[in-house]
Amino acid sequence: MTAPVLSRRLTLEDPQRASDGSGGHVETWQALGEIWAEFQPLTGRSKVQGGADLSLQRYRVTLRASPVGSASRPRPDQRFRDGARLFVIHAVAEADALGRYLTCFVQEEISA
Repeated sequence: MTAPVLSRRLTLEDPQRASDGSGGHVETWQALGEIWAEFQPLTGRSKVQGGADLSLQRYRVTLRASPVGSASRPRPDQRFRDGARLFVIHAVAEADALGRYLTCFVQEEISA
């Protein structure tokens, strides 16, 4: 494996639930820290949801590995933020046999 070029700074965010005072909850996002990553575009498609056109773009994100259970290790229920852009994490796997890097498969949704 060729070493990835970790040139894009992302913020790892974790969902937090808080009571809305009416028996339900409100989801907010808490920043866990910043990471450096390499982005590679994969497939994209469009769909209509609620009468609006959405562009769905998938990416492969490679970053330095962190131990299982560590707060800095991404999980599928989290997301990456790059300014106003949001990337939902769908899967996380080790990118190399030595466990030096992780690969995250993410999806960005853009309203058209």
